[in-house]
Amino acid sequence: MMQVQLLPNAISELYAQVSNSGQLTLADRYGLMAAVLDESLDEEQRMAVNRIIYGIHKGKLVIVDEISSLSY
Repeated sequence: MMQVQLLPNAISELYAQVSNSGQLTLADRYGLMAAVLDESLDEEQRMAVNRIIYGIHKGKLVIVDEISSLSY
């Protein structure tokens, strides 16, 4: 079985980007999925994941079908 390995600060970067844009992109969803599967998250990282999910549930964050919210 493959083990998911997140990059350092991946959760905090994901949380900051999603909070700033108000959108959860396809790439963000894959990052969130990897975070949920990572059993080594500390409490702060788990709380950030939960805040993203809560934001979606409350309608403060929207799910979009774009790959990324970065503009060039």
